[in-house]
Amino acid sequence: MKLLITGGAGFIGSHVVRRFVQNYPSYHIYNLDALTYAGNMENLKDIENNSNYSFIKGDITDEKFINALFSEHRFDGVIHLAAESHVDRSITDPLAFAKTNILGTMILLNAFKETWKGNWSDKLFYHVSTDEVYGSLGETGLFEETTPYDPNSPYSASKASSDHFVRAYGETYGLPYVISNCSNNYGQNQFPEKLIPLFINNILTDKPLPVYGDGKYTRDWLYVLDHAIAIDLVFHKGQTTETYNIGGFNEWQNIDLMKLLCDQMDLKLKRPVGTSQKLITYVKDRPGHDLRYAIDASKINKELGWKPSVTFEQGLSITIDWYLNNEEWLSNVTSGSYQNYYTKQYS
Repeated sequence: MKLLITGGAGFIGSHVVRRFVQNYPSYHIYNLDALTYAGNMENLKDIENNSNYSFIKGDITDEKFINALFSEHRFDGVIHLAAESHVDRSITDPLAFAKTNILGTMILLNAFKETWKGNWSDKLFYHVSTDEVYGSLGETGLFEETTPYDPNSPYSASKASSDHFVRAYGETYGLPYVISNCSNNYGQNQFPEKLIPLFINNILTDKPLPVYGDGKYTRDWLYVLDHAIAIDLVFHKGQTTETYNIGGFNEWQNIDLMKLLCDQMDLKLKRPVGTSQKLITYVKDRPGHDLRYAIDASKINKELGWKPSVTFEQGLSITIDWYLNNEEWLSNVTSGSYQNYYTKQYS
């Protein structure tokens, strides 16, 4: 199998690429990434020389390039993770999110369609999406696969649109697809604009820990390695034209999560417990902030046997240990020097 994984140098993508390269030696894994600010080749140093792995630098919005790539390699499968994903950035630059998340997905779909022209035997387009397409929940209830879409940010609107186009290509052209919608991911190698690595870095550097509004926004947290396992299962055993919600069964209010993180950091850094909590700073809320996300992951559990392997407290501890043991990686990311790795490796 020739498998294209888009966004494979990013946070979730790098863990998916590594899993497929290591677990399926008969596959050839092609990692396509534009290496924008969140793409980091250092995330894959341990597998970059494997014989069944190839890296391709390129942009999914470059239609001519993508068409040529599919024509050359005739990929049997696609796992599409490449996306602009940070809500705050989408508020500042919504057009960039529309271009990458909507147009980029359509270009990939079209190239896949034109490559196989209806000869869909053993072919699959797997689109990885987010729970944010469902909008916001009140104090009760869970997102199910049948929950109506109700996006509230430019980011979630762009992902909702891309989901619809994947389904439309399935209905119109018979293109075989699966979609998964996941909750907030955390774990190793996450770019430190996201909440958990941002706070870990700020605690290490004694900077304020910004909390939006009253801090009572609630999220369901999914450990990234558990997500990679779920993606593997959906790709190999999921039913085509189906959607699978992937959640961690770990709902936390932001402020409670931050206090847990602060206390774990204090213990690991051998500081008096309570030291890091003094850095918590409440800041002005962002526009269109969804109150609560929570996923019902019973479908993937019943049909594919997947469930999270760790509690949030366990996963958070593992995550903190990784960042504390990889301060050079964190320093390279925060300084921007990680962006030189590609040039050094491939010059």
